[in-house]
Order: sequence, then structure tokens, then C-alpha cells
Amino acid sequence: MLNMDNKQLAVATFGGGCFWCIDAAFRRVTGVHKVESGYAGGDIDQPTYQQICTGLTGHAEVVQITFDDKQVSFETLLEMFFTLHDGTQLNRQGNDIGTQYRSVVFYHTADQQQATTQKIAQLNRELNINLVTEVSAAPTFFGAEQYHQDYYTANPNQGYCSVMIAPKIAKFSERFASLLTV
Repeated sequence: MLNMDNKQLAVATFGGGCFWCIDAAFRRVTGVHKVESGYAGGDIDQPTYQQICTGLTGHAEVVQITFDDKQVSFETLLEMFFTLHDGTQLNRQGNDIGTQYRSVVFYHTADQQQATTQKIAQLNRELNINLVTEVSAAPTFFGAEQYHQDYYTANPNQGYCSVMIAPKIAKFSERFASLLTV
């Protein structure tokens, strides 16, 4: 738990394809104080975007979310996460292919680990699917380059943003409208 402005805040780290998509959605959630795109789970310190794009560093594109769990629970964030990407695709999301695009939850507490494994089991059972989402202890997080932060807001008309992110945000906004600030 982090103590920011006299509030106890928690941290969640999710990877589900291109971090621009996940980043854009979680910035809208009530109770989320910070979203940072970055890299986690690899073998080198301070990786760059160019390095992780090779798929050779072991890092995943992730977002690290700092949130007030009195306003939004980790379980709710998990539900949102599994809505934003297809956790049945191994090492890819659509045309984004490679281990850097894998579905992963890096847990920060034993409660997060338990909630994640329970959510995966529930979704597998209820939807008759086989999620391949990795569940691992949170490694060192490396923030991505500044131009990746809040990319969608800065570039809504960029091709990838209009074709891939905008429809996800529309679906996300409809499903979770009561939990969003914008």
C-alpha cells in the first residue's frame, strides 16, 4: 500500500496487448489515481521500447495502476482487465504478436494473487474458455518513454487509436459507465 495525500493506495499491474489500449481505459475509472505504461517481467534493466519490441527481453507491455481500493476494488479492476483484451490468445492480441503482448497479471499481494486465480477459474468455467493469462509476482516495473503515457488522449486520430482503441473504449465505457469519471 502506498500513502499518497493521506490515502492508502494500492497498486495493480496488468498486461494485455498494446499498453495504449489498457492505459486509455483505466484512466477513466473512478478511484484510479495514476496509470503508467511500462515494461515488466523481463531480463534487462531499463529496457527501451525498441528493445522490448524485439520480443527478446522477456518484458511485457503493462500498465501500472495506483488506485484507492475503497473506491474501486482490485476485483473490479480485474473484471475490467478481462473485458479489455482476449486472455485466450497466447503471446498476442489481434495483430500484435510476441511475448511482449502476452496476457499477464503481476500481483503485488497474496490477496491479488488469490483474486486473480479465482477470477480466471470462474471465467474458464462460466464461459467455457481456456485463459492463458500468466499470473506472477510483480517484478521491477520500468516506466515507458514519455510519448507512450496517455497515448490515446494525445493521438485519438492516429490510425491504430481510431481502429483499435476507440471501439474498445466505447464498449468499456458502456459496460462500466457507473464506475467511470469521464
